[in-house]
Amino acid sequence: MKKEVALGLGLGILFFALLQGLDVLPLLLVGILLYVFYERGGLKVLRRHLGHDSTETTLTPITFQQVGGQQTAKKELQEALDFIKTDEKAATLGIKPLKGILLTGPPGTGKTLLAKAAATYTDAVFLSVAGSEFIEMYAGVGAQRVRGLFQRARHLAAQNHKRTAVIFIDEIDVLGSKRGQYQGHMEYDQTLNQLLAEMDGIKSSTNIKILVIAATNRQDMLDPALLRPGRFDRVVRVDLPDKEGRHQILKLHTNNKPLADDVDLTAIARATFGFSGAHLESLANEAAILALRENSSVIMQRHLIESIDKVSLGEKLDRRPHKEELWRIAVHEVGHAVVSEKVRPGSVAALTIISRGQALGYTRQIPKNDSYLYTETYLRAQLKILLAGLVAEELLLGSGSTGAQGDLEHAVSIVKKMIQAGMSSLGLISVNDTSNACLQEAISEILNQEKQETKRILQEQRSHVVALAHKLMEKERLEGEELRASLSQKRLAADSNSKTEKVLAV
Repeated sequence: MKKEVALGLGLGILFFALLQGLDVLPLLLVGILLYVFYERGGLKVLRRHLGHDSTETTLTPITFQQVGGQQTAKKELQEALDFIKTDEKAATLGIKPLKGILLTGPPGTGKTLLAKAAATYTDAVFLSVAGSEFIEMYAGVGAQRVRGLFQRARHLAAQNHKRTAVIFIDEIDVLGSKRGQYQGHMEYDQTLNQLLAEMDGIKSSTNIKILVIAATNRQDMLDPALLRPGRFDRVVRVDLPDKEGRHQILKLHTNNKPLADDVDLTAIARATFGFSGAHLESLANEAAILALRENSSVIMQRHLIESIDKVSLGEKLDRRPHKEELWRIAVHEVGHAVVSEKVRPGSVAALTIISRGQALGYTRQIPKNDSYLYTETYLRAQLKILLAGLVAEELLLGSGSTGAQGDLEHAVSIVKKMIQAGMSSLGLISVNDTSNACLQEAISEILNQEKQETKRILQEQRSHVVALAHKLMEKERLEGEELRASLSQKRLAADSNSKTEKVLAV
């Protein structure tokens, strides 16, 4: 209908111009250009370029109950949102409504889900944008987009008879990085200045409250003006989930999947220390894919266990090392496993010589409990485990290999932390004021100490290492229970032989 009205109006103008004796050719050309621009969606492109149509406004209802593993973050966020829901009660106590909440933490921990749950919780209009959408090469475009975003939020709230609008800005470090670091390009600074002005509410209407929720994993990059009270009033840390949190997330992501009776999600949660919510979602999905490959109607425990390896390391590779390399890999991995069981019994989940990603073989450990600080005893035990692969190769094969490179890099990083914490012969020092030669000497000292202790352990267990390496060559993968059973049988046999020798000697 609008198209017909515009066409009729245009023809009327042309007819009037002809009656006045004017040259209608320029008008006709302009009309044709406007028609082509309209037909090709030019208005939508223009609105998107100015920031009026670049936001996600359709919100699939997400509640805080659907966000698992973030109890502390949810509690702190809900408390902040209650000031908006009960604004009249809060006003009687002189509480000012929050203008911004910053969610900070590692990738994949559920910051976007928390923002959507916040919009549902407050019954607000929800708009979602990425920080990169505001930055253009043309000065002033980003600032215009910020203004358009806040105008659109107010318009949508009024249109839907809402009192609150939630604007979620993902990766705000792109938009809100410290001013003055981009020489000769003021677009970043102008865009940030406009965001600061909008959050101050200088021009905003008091009828509709706008809450800005932003997410970043680089809080250190943000401009200090963004983090002051009155802008982002609350900074909510969204950390990696603990064991109980991982269990909750696994239950959420397996709720719509058929699970076998042998599935133990508590054991999977214990084995996935360091996994984010996104990792756990991928794990559940990969387990379902493995079940589909096998034409299984249910997901079994072994599917979930194999998915841990796949999410951590990648898909199995087709490459197959030759027999001598496989034997070296087997010796290396059994060295890790035997020492791990010696210094931390029950810690090995599985070991294999099947290649995944960049790993030719690997030994996966299960932490007894989630740990957030480490003692010197724990760290030295971890060093022994990391050095055990190299030491096993040297003991049984005469030399090490480049397969220990990753282990050594990890070991050096642990030793550096020990030195910084005063766990070396240097004592309590300032690392920045200590020479590289002195630090290197301390690193070598600790590594050599633990290498000698690892060598002693493996020399005592030499026959066990050889036998288990042959078994690993044959089966390609050993579960932790199978490893511990083999070690127990060999110890019992050794004890029995020792007693027999004593009797014969008598």
